[in-house]
Amino acid sequence: MRRWWPIVLLLLLLLALQAKLWWGEGNWHEAEQLQRKVAAQRADNAQLQQRNDALSSEVQDLKSGEAAAEERARSELGMIKPGEIFYRVVEPAKPEAAAATVAEPQP
Repeated sequence: MRRWWPIVLLLLLLLALQAKLWWGEGNWHEAEQLQRKVAAQRADNAQLQQRNDALSSEVQDLKSGEAAAEERARSELGMIKPGEIFYRVVEPAKPEAAAATVAEPQP
């Protein structure tokens, strides 16, 4: 009976370690969830890095050259150079909107 004690003790130790692995704090399920979260965060970081790179290159363009600033002024502010002619294209009103304005009585 004496020679079985070390084996029983080792089995109990093995069961205790297995219990911690399966049900204890930091078990395999929690580790797997953390790995998924890390992968998702890395994907988000990659997207944000691409956005930051694009914004950085745009800032460099605006700092270094006039072409980018001119393009922005033309598209966002509607600015034109001296001697240029500005044309505005106006879409015709939809028939329903035109009929509604005609049908309103004048005071």
